[in-house]
Amino acid sequence: MNNNQNNPKNPSTQNPQNNPNPPSTQNPQNPPSSPITFLPQHGHYRNLRVYQVAEMIYDITFYFTQCYLSKGDRTIDQMVQAARSGKQNIAEGNQAAVTSSETEIKLTNVAKASLEELLDDYEDYLRVRHLQQWGNLHPRYEKMRQYARSGQIHKDYAVQVRRMNDEEIANLSITLIHQAIYMLHKLLITMQDRFVREGGIKERMYQSRIDYRRNQNNQNPSEKSE
Repeated sequence: MNNNQNNPKNPSTQNPQNNPNPPSTQNPQNPPSSPITFLPQHGHYRNLRVYQVAEMIYDITFYFTQCYLSKGDRTIDQMVQAARSGKQNIAEGNQAAVTSSETEIKLTNVAKASLEELLDDYEDYLRVRHLQQWGNLHPRYEKMRQYARSGQIHKDYAVQVRRMNDEEIANLSITLIHQAIYMLHKLLITMQDRFVREGGIKERMYQSRIDYRRNQNNQNPSEKSE
C-alpha cells in the first residue's frame, strides 16, 4: 500500500483551496512598482577621494604645527581649524545632500575656502623663513606630485612626514591642498549642474507626488472619471 495516499501531511495530496500558502498568482511580467523616492542616493563621505585627501591634510597639518610652530603662536589654531573645516564641511555637505542641495553646495564651498586659507598659511610659512616653495622647475616637484596622487600615500603618509623636514612637509601639504581644491571645484560644478537638472528637495517632493497620483489614476481609471 502506498502510504503517501493516506498521509494527510503529504503536501502533494492536499486540496490547493485549503493551502494556507498558495502559490503567487501575480503576473511576473507586471511586478509591483517600486516606491517613488525623492531623496537622492549618496555614498558615504569617507569613500570620497576628496575627503580622504582632506583627512590627510588635517593629520599632516596637526603634526606640522606641533613640530614647527612655537607654542602660543596663533597660527597653530588658525591652520588646524582651517584644515579641520575643510575636512568636516566635506563630510557635512555630503550628509546634507539628502535633504538640501543648497546646504550641500554651501558647505562644499566653505570647505574649499577653508583649504584656500590653509594654502596661504603654508605659503607664508615658506616665504617668511626663506624656504623654497617647489614649482614646476624644482627637481623634486614632479616626484612629490606623483607621490601625492598615488595610492601609496594613503598607506604611509603618517610615517613619511616624520622623516621630512619642514620645507618638505609644507610642500607636500601644498600639493595635497591644490589637489583637494581642484576636486572640490569639479564637485561644485557637478552639484550645480545636478541642481539645474533636478531642482531642490521641494521640487522633487512635488514632482514625486504628481507622479504618484498619475500612476494611481492610470491604475484606477474609474476613479479618475469621477
